[in-house]
Amino acid sequence: MLNRRQLITSMALATSVLALPTLAHAQASGTTRIVVPFAPGGPIDVTARILADAVKGSLGTVIVENKPGAGGNIGVSAVAKAAPDGLTLGIATTASHGINPWLFSKLPYDPAKDFAPVTQMLRVPNVLVMNAETATRLRIHSLADLIAYGKANPGKLNYGSGGNGSAGHLAGELFKNQAGVYAVHIPYNGGNPAQLGLLSGQVDFNFDNLATAAANIRSGKLKALAVTTAQRSSVVPDVPTVAATLPGFEIDTWWGLVVPAGTPAETVRKLNTAFSEALKSPEVKTRFANLMAEPAPSTPEAFSEFMNRERAKYQRMVKLSGAKVD
Repeated sequence: MLNRRQLITSMALATSVLALPTLAHAQASGTTRIVVPFAPGGPIDVTARILADAVKGSLGTVIVENKPGAGGNIGVSAVAKAAPDGLTLGIATTASHGINPWLFSKLPYDPAKDFAPVTQMLRVPNVLVMNAETATRLRIHSLADLIAYGKANPGKLNYGSGGNGSAGHLAGELFKNQAGVYAVHIPYNGGNPAQLGLLSGQVDFNFDNLATAAANIRSGKLKALAVTTAQRSSVVPDVPTVAATLPGFEIDTWWGLVVPAGTPAETVRKLNTAFSEALKSPEVKTRFANLMAEPAPSTPEAFSEFMNRERAKYQRMVKLSGAKVD
């Protein structure tokens, strides 16, 4: 069976032909493009390519263009500045449209005004995980045990994240606040180094993406204490929610499709219909499930309201964490 990295690589290779045309050619020929604000090969890139392939029957050729950098800000800004003709879509993420507006002192785009939502694509649960050996040594078998240990041993716990202001950092600070415990935050340069730090025992727990953590949970290297979504995940149905112990706690990773503000409403509806139908197809559901992701098609209005709620939530969380990027 392919591991997650092999799976992502094979998916990316299988659909890489979609990215061959140049941007100039795409614009000249009227080809639709999806701008992914991150490097090729990751889950966001892979899911974008899956959808690009799935909508070719209704939209024709759709290419994927990667514009990574600055936490997603470079690619998202390029979408905001594109012509509002329905030929350029972008991926809006938890970071670009939820966290970054409060994390960065200045953004090259306005997440609320510069885009017209098309549809949410998917949601991926996050999970609170511990190094399994650490959990056994400290006799921590549940989230309640972790909280009790933290209260009985102030300052002895630590947790890792992909960096200051990352989703893992913000989740950790929210957890500390709601649980009434203190744990030292250890920022790493990215999610993969943070997971390696947890696996090696450098830190006690992380809030990680389930897609990233699932293999090590199944192998027994990591112990999953709780998922951060409002409901349990079908991927790890035996793992309770954080909200079962700390009511109101809800965080997950999401992304969706947007177009530049000013795109005609009729064009937005056409794009919504094409991508929503693709997200509901059995083939797309199966391929997303391999990435521990659940399709979440929505109306443009529902996606707009969702992102507004997410921005309000992360405004509080970023303030609570004290994180800032100048």
